Amino acid sequence: MISAAVLTVSDRSAAGTRDDAAGPVAVAALRDAGFACKGAVIVSDGADSVENALRRMLDAGIRLIVTSGGTGIGPRDETPEGTARVLERPLPGIAEELRRIGLAANPPKPATMLSRGVAGVVGAALIVNLPGSPKAVAEGMPVVLSIAQHVLDQLDGEDHR
Repeated sequence: MISAAVLTVSDRSAAGTRDDAAGPVAVAALRDAGFACKGAVIVSDGADSVENALRRMLDAGIRLIVTSGGTGIGPRDETPEGTARVLERPLPGIAEELRRIGLAANPPKPATMLSRGVAGVVGAALIVNLPGSPKAVAEGMPVVLSIAQHVLDQLDGEDHR
Protein backbone atom coordinates (compact mmCIF):
# COMPACT_ATOMS: atom_id res chain seq x y z
CA MET A 1 0.00 0.00 0.00
CA ILE A 2 1.16 3.50 -0.77
CA SER A 3 1.61 5.70 2.28
CA ALA A 4 -0.42 8.89 2.56
CA ALA A 5 -0.86 11.52 5.24
CA VAL A 6 -3.20 14.37 6.08
CA LEU A 7 -1.95 17.59 7.62
CA THR A 8 -4.59 19.81 9.23
CA VAL A 9 -3.43 23.40 9.60
CA SER A 10 -5.42 25.25 12.25
CA ASP A 11 -4.50 27.34 15.27
CA ARG A 12 -7.75 26.44 17.02
CA SER A 13 -7.52 22.70 16.36
CA ALA A 14 -3.85 22.67 17.39
CA ALA A 15 -4.82 24.43 20.64
CA GLY A 16 -7.66 21.98 21.27
CA THR A 17 -10.39 24.62 21.17
CA ARG A 18 -12.00 23.25 18.00
CA ASP A 19 -12.27 19.69 16.74
CA ASP A 20 -10.66 18.90 13.42
CA ALA A 21 -13.67 18.19 11.22
CA ALA A 22 -11.94 18.34 7.82
CA GLY A 23 -8.88 16.15 8.38
CA PRO A 24 -10.88 12.99 9.09
CA VAL A 25 -12.79 13.49 5.82
CA ALA A 26 -9.52 13.38 3.88
CA VAL A 27 -8.22 10.44 5.91
CA ALA A 28 -11.38 8.42 5.19
CA ALA A 29 -11.19 9.20 1.46
CA LEU A 30 -7.55 8.13 1.29
CA ARG A 31 -8.22 4.90 3.16
CA ASP A 32 -11.27 4.14 1.00
CA ALA A 33 -9.05 4.61 -2.07
CA GLY A 34 -6.56 2.04 -0.76
CA PHE A 35 -3.86 4.28 0.68
CA ALA A 36 -2.25 3.53 4.04
CA CYS A 37 -3.10 6.59 6.11
CA LYS A 38 -2.98 7.25 9.84
CA GLY A 39 -5.10 9.94 11.50
CA ALA A 40 -4.59 13.56 10.57
CA VAL A 41 -1.62 15.42 12.03
CA ILE A 42 -2.61 18.84 13.36
CA VAL A 43 -0.30 21.87 13.38
CA SER A 44 -0.77 25.57 14.00
CA ASP A 45 -1.11 28.00 11.13
CA GLY A 46 2.05 29.52 9.69
CA ALA A 47 4.56 28.78 6.97
CA ASP A 48 7.20 27.42 9.34
CA SER A 49 4.91 24.90 11.03
CA VAL A 50 3.60 23.70 7.66
CA GLU A 51 7.08 23.38 6.16
CA ASN A 52 8.41 21.49 9.20
CA ALA A 53 5.47 19.07 9.29
CA LEU A 54 5.70 18.39 5.55
CA ARG A 55 9.44 17.69 5.80
CA ARG A 56 8.85 15.25 8.68
CA MET A 57 6.22 13.42 6.61
CA LEU A 58 8.49 13.27 3.59
CA ASP A 59 11.38 12.01 5.73
CA ALA A 60 9.04 9.24 6.95
CA GLY A 61 8.50 8.11 3.33
CA ILE A 62 4.98 9.48 2.81
CA ARG A 63 4.15 9.57 -0.92
CA LEU A 64 0.88 11.52 -0.91
CA ILE A 65 0.23 14.42 1.46
CA VAL A 66 -3.04 16.33 1.59
CA THR A 67 -3.21 19.47 3.68
CA SER A 68 -6.41 21.01 4.96
CA GLY A 69 -6.65 24.62 6.06
CA GLY A 70 -4.61 27.79 5.90
CA THR A 71 -5.22 28.46 2.20
CA GLY A 72 -7.29 31.62 2.58
CA ILE A 73 -6.37 35.27 2.93
CA GLY A 74 -6.30 35.62 6.72
CA PRO A 75 -3.13 36.95 8.33
CA ARG A 76 -2.02 33.46 9.48
CA ASP A 77 -3.14 31.56 6.36
CA GLU A 78 0.33 30.58 5.14
CA THR A 79 -0.09 26.96 4.11
CA PRO A 80 0.75 27.73 0.45
CA GLU A 81 3.91 29.56 1.49
CA GLY A 82 5.07 26.68 3.70
CA THR A 83 4.23 24.17 1.01
CA ALA A 84 6.04 26.16 -1.69
CA ARG A 85 9.23 26.00 0.38
CA VAL A 86 9.12 22.20 0.07
CA LEU A 87 7.92 21.67 -3.51
CA GLU A 88 10.40 20.98 -6.28
CA ARG A 89 7.92 21.24 -9.15
CA PRO A 90 4.50 22.88 -8.93
CA LEU A 91 1.46 21.30 -10.57
CA PRO A 92 -0.82 24.33 -10.93
CA GLY A 93 -3.49 22.43 -12.86
CA ILE A 94 -4.51 20.52 -9.74
CA ALA A 95 -5.06 23.71 -7.71
CA GLU A 96 -6.84 25.32 -10.67
CA GLU A 97 -9.24 22.36 -10.91
CA LEU A 98 -9.96 22.51 -7.18
CA ARG A 99 -10.94 26.18 -7.55
CA ARG A 100 -12.94 25.46 -10.73
CA ILE A 101 -15.13 22.83 -9.08
CA GLY A 102 -16.03 25.28 -6.31
CA LEU A 103 -17.12 27.85 -8.87
CA ALA A 104 -19.04 25.20 -10.84
CA ALA A 105 -20.93 23.99 -7.77
CA ASN A 106 -24.67 24.48 -7.55
CA PRO A 107 -24.98 27.06 -6.14
CA PRO A 108 -21.59 28.49 -7.11
CA LYS A 109 -19.20 29.36 -4.28
CA PRO A 110 -17.46 32.62 -5.28
CA ALA A 111 -15.26 32.49 -2.16
CA THR A 112 -13.49 29.57 -3.85
CA MET A 113 -11.58 32.19 -5.85
CA LEU A 114 -9.92 33.27 -2.60
CA SER A 115 -8.27 29.88 -2.02
CA ARG A 116 -4.54 30.15 -2.56
CA GLY A 117 -3.83 26.43 -2.28
CA VAL A 118 -1.00 24.93 -4.31
CA ALA A 119 -0.01 21.45 -5.44
CA GLY A 120 3.19 19.90 -6.65
CA VAL A 121 5.80 17.22 -6.29
CA VAL A 122 8.94 16.79 -4.23
CA GLY A 123 11.10 13.73 -4.72
CA ALA A 124 8.70 10.81 -5.09
CA ALA A 125 5.78 12.56 -3.33
CA LEU A 126 2.71 14.57 -4.28
CA ILE A 127 1.45 17.36 -2.01
CA VAL A 128 -1.95 19.05 -2.45
CA ASN A 129 -3.41 21.91 -0.37
CA LEU A 130 -7.15 21.86 0.29
CA PRO A 131 -9.22 24.47 2.12
CA GLY A 132 -10.14 23.84 5.75
CA SER A 133 -13.86 23.18 5.53
CA PRO A 134 -15.11 19.58 5.61
CA LYS A 135 -17.29 20.29 2.56
CA ALA A 136 -14.35 21.65 0.55
CA VAL A 137 -12.27 18.61 1.51
CA ALA A 138 -15.08 16.23 0.52
CA GLU A 139 -15.39 18.00 -2.85
CA GLY A 140 -11.63 18.19 -3.38
CA MET A 141 -10.60 14.64 -2.53
CA PRO A 142 -12.07 13.12 -5.72
CA VAL A 143 -9.87 15.53 -7.71
CA VAL A 144 -6.80 14.53 -5.71
CA LEU A 145 -7.59 10.83 -6.02
CA SER A 146 -8.31 11.08 -9.75
CA ILE A 147 -4.70 12.04 -10.45
CA ALA A 148 -2.68 10.79 -7.45
CA GLN A 149 -1.82 7.30 -8.70
CA HIS A 150 -0.81 8.58 -12.12
CA VAL A 151 1.45 11.23 -10.58
CA LEU A 152 3.07 8.68 -8.26
CA ASP A 153 3.57 6.26 -11.14
CA GLN A 154 5.22 9.01 -13.19
CA LEU A 155 7.50 9.88 -10.27
CA ASP A 156 8.46 6.19 -10.15
CA GLY A 157 9.48 6.34 -13.83
CA GLU A 158 6.43 4.55 -15.23
CA ASP A 159 5.30 5.25 -18.77
CA HIS A 160 2.19 7.31 -19.51
CA ARG A 161 -1.07 5.37 -19.37
